[in-house]
Amino acid sequence: MEMKKRIGLELRNRTPAEVAELVVDNCRSSDGEIEGLTDEFKELEFLSMVNVGLTSVAKLPSLPKLRKLELSDNNISGALEALAEKCPNLTYLNLSGNKIKELCTLEALQNLKNLKCLDLFNCEITTLEDYRESIFELLPQVTYLDGFDAEDNEAPDSEADDDDDEDEDGEEGAGKLGDYEEEEEEGSEGGEVGLSYLMKEDIQDEEDDDDYVEEEEGEEEEAEVRGEKRKRVAEDEGEDDDDD
Repeated sequence: MEMKKRIGLELRNRTPAEVAELVVDNCRSSDGEIEGLTDEFKELEFLSMVNVGLTSVAKLPSLPKLRKLELSDNNISGALEALAEKCPNLTYLNLSGNKIKELCTLEALQNLKNLKCLDLFNCEITTLEDYRESIFELLPQVTYLDGFDAEDNEAPDSEADDDDDEDEDGEEGAGKLGDYEEEEEEGSEGGEVGLSYLMKEDIQDEEDDDDYVEEEEGEEEEAEVRGEKRKRVAEDEGEDDDDD
């Protein structure tokens, strides 16, 4: 698909001024130049044109808010002056897999004062002796070259940072859930204790009732025994009177 047509499709019923991110990877530039991209994309912050057959960025429009530019796997060999002129606020530039061979080709990037990350991986320039030292000397504003700083420390991955944040949020959520479960368990244990206590009380009440019934029965038996004794005594006294 031609670049101009692809850009039209990517608008998705928006005006160019409403677009902050634009990805047109793997489309085709008919003459190796940028097509269909105009100054109307004034709010554009991220632009990706990977593997589109570019040989030049001379027709890049003015994109004052552009911060990240992906141009990997094209055929760009020089004439990078347009980048500093049209995209003065670039912080990230990926030129990996292009035809850049000489250090002097990158001198145009000295005017990109905010450039922090530069990627030249798989460009012929990386085979030069003292390549990394030379780039950091030529472009002192650059912190990370091909993903590493001058001390060979890897550049932070913003996506990985986001994942870490999500993991931390997840752990906090899990902690809260764990606390809730502990409270539930404690509540359940408390319920069991309360239930056991009530059951014990009921059992004790039944035992007390049984003791009371036994006491009543014992008293009745004693009364009957006393009655029988009195009856026998009375009969004995009556027999004595008859004898007299």
